[in-house]
Amino acid sequence: MSTTILTFGLIVFALLCALLYLVYVLITKEDIIKEMAETNQGLLRSFNDLDEQAKLIIRTDLELNKIREEMDKRLHGLNALQRTARQMNQALNETEIFQRISPTLFEDWAFGHVLIASKNEHDILKIRLNVGYAQPKAEAILKEIDTLEFLQKLPQGTAILSSINSSVKNKEKLIQLFETEHFIFSPIITQNGNIGFVFVGNNTAAPAVTEADEELIAIFAGQIGQSIENAKLFEKVFRSSQQLELKVADRTKQLALALQKVNEISKKKSDFISAVSHELRTPLTSIKGYAAILMAGKIGDIPSAVKERLAKINTHSDNLVGLINNLLDIARIESGKEEMKFALYKIKGITDNVSDLLNPQISAKSIHLQINLPPQVEEIYVDSAQIERVFINLLSNAIKFTPQEGTITITVASEFDHGYALISVSDTGIGIPPEALQNLFNEFYRVDNEINQNVKGTGLGLVLAKNIVLAHHGKIWVQSKQGSGTTFYFTLPSSPNAFEEHLNPEKNYA
Repeated sequence: MSTTILTFGLIVFALLCALLYLVYVLITKEDIIKEMAETNQGLLRSFNDLDEQAKLIIRTDLELNKIREEMDKRLHGLNALQRTARQMNQALNETEIFQRISPTLFEDWAFGHVLIASKNEHDILKIRLNVGYAQPKAEAILKEIDTLEFLQKLPQGTAILSSINSSVKNKEKLIQLFETEHFIFSPIITQNGNIGFVFVGNNTAAPAVTEADEELIAIFAGQIGQSIENAKLFEKVFRSSQQLELKVADRTKQLALALQKVNEISKKKSDFISAVSHELRTPLTSIKGYAAILMAGKIGDIPSAVKERLAKINTHSDNLVGLINNLLDIARIESGKEEMKFALYKIKGITDNVSDLLNPQISAKSIHLQINLPPQVEEIYVDSAQIERVFINLLSNAIKFTPQEGTITITVASEFDHGYALISVSDTGIGIPPEALQNLFNEFYRVDNEINQNVKGTGLGLVLAKNIVLAHHGKIWVQSKQGSGTTFYFTLPSSPNAFEEHLNPEKNYA
């Protein structure tokens, strides 16, 4: 009995243990299930997040591909536009501008219908380019455009019309007029306002136009307007240039005729002076001869009063001979008949000869004569006899107008002007009025001052000096300030090469 009870107790205990274990297992399994459910929910949320991210990536990739295609299309369109713009900018007139627009440009832009028109000189729209339209249809479009009021107002600004920005009413009118579902209409604007338009379009099956297309066509229309402006400006400049060339040619012809007349007059003047001078020499020689015979008493004694008058006759005859000789020399030099004997001469030798010759006049007024000769300039290529006459004339003038104990300076510059020596003769005399400077080298001109009124002269010395310097292909000019002295400048060749290069100036630029 006790054994049975013990056995029963053990069974009950075992059952209780099994029950407790089962309860424990159930409780643990519920926690596991709950934990697994939570994990499953987390995985589900992660899966949904991944799904959303995948969708976002796909959408982004599609958008990027679309943007890339749009950018590629825009870049391709801009490259094609750049090529066409270069061609248009090279055109010289409006007709040529439109001839340089190739229909293949619009194939690159994927437009099957194109109509470009601009106003002619009579302000009438003319078709400049037509792609995809029969000619009668294109001409009908031009006539109809003038009846569309909203298009007449469009040129007030630079806005364009397209199938994506137009009002429904305007869009329907343009679709009906141009028979295209997708389109862009842009005015051609210049400084004179609206002068035409650019229309591009596609049918229903083609892709719709984009903002990039609008921008491209707007740039294209603007480029047409700019090219037309440039062509008109070029044409205006070209016409002005032609008119200027005609005026220059006409003026050149007039100047050539005037120069020919001047040369003819100059030659007649030189011939006249030579003839008159020769005619005067013979009687002057006789007058001087008879005066000399009478003064020598070869035909009898002459009273002192008569001798005094004969001396005046002799003196005035000498002055007149000098005048005639100067006139002859000027005429010969101007006509090229005076033969120049060019050679290299020491400048010092020429200035010494001149100073010795004029020393009595210089000493009489106690004038200080300074001669500045740099070592770099020793020789000049001249006719020494003629150049001595230039120095004598300039120094004689300086002596005449320089007061007692004044200073006269002869200077040879150390720098050369294209192989020509620069020489100056300066004095501390009374100077020359500004209004007289421009006439100083004219024949028979004498400055109106007290000294000239008291000292007789011919007014030919400076003219002779100028012609001698010009015969050496040099230049001569004067600077003076009244009351502060005068300086005469002139240039002479320093070598045979310098003289030859002046005869052939192109050598200087070879």
